[in-house]
Parts: sequence; structure tokens; C-alpha cells
Amino acid sequence: GIIKQKNMSAKSGIVQTFGRKKNSVAVATCKKGAGLVRVNGCPLHLTEPPMLKAKVYEPILILGKDKFADVDIRVKVSGGGYIAQLYAIRQAIARAILAYNGKFVDEQSKLELKNIILQYDRSMLVSDPRRSEPKKFGGRGAR
Repeated sequence: GIIKQKNMSAKSGIVQTFGRKKNSVAVATCKKGAGLVRVNGCPLHLTEPPMLKAKVYEPILILGKDKFADVDIRVKVSGGGYIAQLYAIRQAIARAILAYNGKFVDEQSKLELKNIILQYDRSMLVSDPRRSEPKKFGGRGAR
């Protein structure tokens, strides 16, 4: 359904998912590991701006740290502004943990996690289709 995987390699236990918001795209690679979550090579707690750091931590906090204890998630994000990137990262992380559980743990745990996330915030799994509209000639802006 909702989750789209680009590259699935069963032998090494890797799942790749992505999150989008406006023009930014975050690609998360999730594999067995020691609970590391890195964004563009930096640890998650260094995300800017500090006021919105809680937004990036939401998938980890609502699902519980134990779900992330034995996986490594590496996120590469590009495009858009820093707020859009933040939401894309958050979506990629939430989708990655779901896809990993669905593929390497079991379908039941995936459904439980999915319900928890959807009850909290649907935008963590479902992309926001809104895009900025092009400016029209003869006018100041799009409208």
C-alpha cells in the first residue's frame, strides 16, 4: 500500500524508503545495527533548528526506543527548505521502521506500529501532495 521501496536486498537485510515534503526528498536506509540514526552523516540530535528537533524525534518517541535499538537508519536528504527537509526526514524514518518490521520481523508488528503512527499523525506515513504553484505572467504571484 502506502510504503514504496526502491531497493530491496534480502541477503544483507536492507530496506530503503523515502519521505517527501514540498521539494525535499529524504531517502532512509534501514539495516540491522546498534540503534544509530544519522542524517547526512550527522547524528539525529544535531538537527537544526533546535525548536523543531522534537518533530524529527516523534517516530522514535511514539514507537519506543526499543524498536530502534537493533537497527541503523541512515538518511540522506536534499532539496527544499530546512522545515520541509525536517518533515521529509521524519516521514522517511517512520516508513523505514515499518518496512523493516514488515520484511524482517513480522507483518503483525508492522500493522501494530502502523496503527500507532496513523493515530498520532497521518503525515508521518502519507505524503503531502501540495506543491507550490508556478507564478502567472501579468501578475505578482500564482493567484
